[in-house]
This record gives sequence, structure tokens and C-alpha cells, in this order.
Amino acid sequence: MQIEIITPDKNLFSGEIKQANFPGTSGSFELLNNHAPIISTLAKGTLKLIDKEGKILTFEINGGVIELLENKIIVLAE
Repeated sequence: MQIEIITPDKNLFSGEIKQANFPGTSGSFELLNNHAPIISTLAKGTLKLIDKEGKILTFEINGGVIELLENKIIVLAE
């Protein structure tokens, strides 16, 4: 699964991951490979990614929007 995390200032992260956990406005949720398409708003919190080697990456965000389509995640974060 491919992910891009974009902020107003820069492209924060781009790469291949196995799993992603997001702080949704209605509660946290997790995305795995071949997940159904989704668009959701994000709340302030920690975005947690697990890369292909099993390494955990975390990013603090102040909200935003996520779109997943055909195993490509785009996060527009504040």
C-alpha cells in the first residue's frame, strides 16, 4: 500500500506501508492492504504507520482529510 502525507508546507512522508492507524473525527480507524475505498476527516492526534520492514512511524497531526483508492492513501494534514 502506498501513502503520501502532505501538509500545507511540505510533503511530510511518501512510501510503502503495511498498515496505517488514523485519528478519525468519529474515532480511530485502521487501514490495511486492499481496503475498500474511503474518504474521511481526521481529528487532532497521532497517525501511526507500519512500514514493510515492521518499523513503526508516528506523526502528530492537527486534523485533516484522508482518501484511500486502489491501495493508495493520500493524507492532507494540518
